[in-house]
Amino acid sequence: MDHLSIHSSAVIGQDTTLGQFVVIEEDVVIGSNCSIGHHVVIRRGSRIGNSVQIGDHSILGQQPMKAANSAVTSGSAHEGPFLSDRVRIGSHTVLYAGCHLSEDVFVADLATVREEVTVGTKTIIGRGVAIENQCVIGSHCKLETNAYITAYSEVGDRVFVAPGVVTSNDNFIGRTEERFKHFKGAVLKDGARVGAGAVLLPGVTLAEEAVLAAGAVLTKDGVPGQVHIGVPAKPVRPVPPEQLLSDK
Repeated sequence: MDHLSIHSSAVIGQDTTLGQFVVIEEDVVIGSNCSIGHHVVIRRGSRIGNSVQIGDHSILGQQPMKAANSAVTSGSAHEGPFLSDRVRIGSHTVLYAGCHLSEDVFVADLATVREEVTVGTKTIIGRGVAIENQCVIGSHCKLETNAYITAYSEVGDRVFVAPGVVTSNDNFIGRTEERFKHFKGAVLKDGARVGAGAVLLPGVTLAEEAVLAAGAVLTKDGVPGQVHIGVPAKPVRPVPPEQLLSDK
């Protein structure tokens, strides 16, 4: 216990284990049967459910810092984060205050989940994924290695996002004050799938059960149940029936 820093107000459940050099700040509540790795920092107000695993060198409850010219970060303080039962967090992962992770969510090494983000049950957030602030991620999704989900995006249930996918929210590309009125992330409806390295431009919607092929650029709303290919992406054929969730 000599290498731990635990605030006297923190509540730690039965059979929870702590690694070396763990820091737990005030008003933290940790459930039972949790495993906290070495050098983990848990900031004030964090709420952690039962049977949660947190890998080495991770930070929970990071407060956002607003740069002088930041367009989408408020800089105001947030409570949390809130981790439900059986959440698993990898090493060197950062979860900001104000994010909510539902039951059985998996967050891999080096991922970042920003403030005011909600993640549905059994969703997988892959290695190095970045989810920016004010996003909604549904249940049973898979966001694979190094995918980037920009601020103000919405991801439905059972959505698949392949490695290296990029979403964007600023059609003005950082210029003019007018852009502040028009920030809007991408929308991926239930069952949508995005191939490796694809790009979704600000405000576009990939419809239910639609596919955006690898390397494609979605510049306008997609068509439900269609495969979209190319730059700019266009619908070219229906998704095979055996791949549709509605047929299962």
